[in-house]
Amino acid sequence: MHQANVDLREIPIPDFGLPKHKPQVSTAEYESRIEAARRRAKADGLAFLVVYGDREHFANLAFLTGYDPRFEESLLVIPVSGSGEPTLVVGNEGDGYAQLQCPGIRRLLYQGFSLLGQPRDRSPRLDEVFRSCGIAAGSRVGLAGWKYAGTEEAADPAHWLDAPAFIADALRAVAGDAALVTNATGIFMNAVDGLRLTSSAGQLAAFEFGAAHCSQSVRDLIAGLRPGMSELEAVALMHLNGLPLTAHLMFSAGYRARFGLPSPSDRVIERGDPFTVAFGLEGGLTCRAGFVAAGESELPAESREYVEQMVKPYFRAAVAWYEAIGVGVTGGEVCSAVTAALGGLKLTLNPGHYVHLDEWVHTPFFPGSSIPLRSGMMLQSDMIPFWHPQYHTSNIEDTIALADAPLRQQIETAHPGTWRRISARRDFVQQVLGIRLRPEVLPFSNLQCVLQPFALSPGRAMVVL
Repeated sequence: MHQANVDLREIPIPDFGLPKHKPQVSTAEYESRIEAARRRAKADGLAFLVVYGDREHFANLAFLTGYDPRFEESLLVIPVSGSGEPTLVVGNEGDGYAQLQCPGIRRLLYQGFSLLGQPRDRSPRLDEVFRSCGIAAGSRVGLAGWKYAGTEEAADPAHWLDAPAFIADALRAVAGDAALVTNATGIFMNAVDGLRLTSSAGQLAAFEFGAAHCSQSVRDLIAGLRPGMSELEAVALMHLNGLPLTAHLMFSAGYRARFGLPSPSDRVIERGDPFTVAFGLEGGLTCRAGFVAAGESELPAESREYVEQMVKPYFRAAVAWYEAIGVGVTGGEVCSAVTAALGGLKLTLNPGHYVHLDEWVHTPFFPGSSIPLRSGMMLQSDMIPFWHPQYHTSNIEDTIALADAPLRQQIETAHPGTWRRISARRDFVQQVLGIRLRPEVLPFSNLQCVLQPFALSPGRAMVVL
């Protein structure tokens, strides 16, 4: 793959607009997802599939039902064979909220999931809940949480469960043998064929809604960022709209920016400060890093080679990622292209990952990966260079989807507004930024591939010459 010749130029950045209405996933699609999970569980020899969820680890449960717990743990108990219907087990506050989120699904109140001090006088014990759902001595049960282990982490990974101990213990007691309860998270999150790795046209349109809004918020912050603001005042520029987050909002300037993850504080931003920002909504996350300056002349003397030493090699790697990505390409091929373009820079984590209702599902991007990328996948261009004492860091994290010709046609037909934004972003990335995209690469971000090293010159961005 060629090494891109890149430079910092003044460019027009279009207004791609924002969707006003979020496409909704149909009841029929949720039902088909549950049936797909049943088939996977049956192939694994399970009699029951139990899916765990809480406020942070909600994605597998929400994928099946549309229900995302707010304050409490929840479980979806799915009989694998026969005619038994799934049961959503919720606490006091989840009982009402679930009626709104998934009105057609059977609910069962278990008040032990409720917050401390709330009433616990109207529900059975957890072992009795499981028995009422049909689980009995001798039942083989798969418990899906949010992680599964490999042999490098556990001597017996199949039985390393990632849900709270009180749930795991109750299931093991009802099944009568701890060996009968196994980790089933891979059904949803396996890096090769997990059920959440590919999405329908309707789900992709819903994800574009979130990705567009979160990227626009980051774009607005960079456009209005000024010295003299506090970090909290800067975040007010993002016009946050209350959509559900996939990660805590991260923004920091000055010394704390080197750590990447801090929430905003009342610290006053100074000219020449390094900064980082990351914001994620369901369907995408956008992250940027740079300096609160108009150019390198406003940086400390030892940092004035920032563009040459950090930004240019990083942007070349980002270009390599975007030009390598495509249906049928392996994760290892993308990883090799990025590594070759980085020069002397090193990344802290993988060069990207799958994204869904949660910010990180799994990743196909690691050296030697033979995992092929498929139509319907949502991917994050998440490349984080090691922090440098002189040159801070750089970041150009955004979301894309892969869609073959039939899937692109479905999106265009059913969601024309979504398709117009995607098409406009593709034109901009290719014609203005000079990055070559395969037809199946669908940009979801209103800041796609725009790398602005200096927040006080937001019209200056990296381009391929």
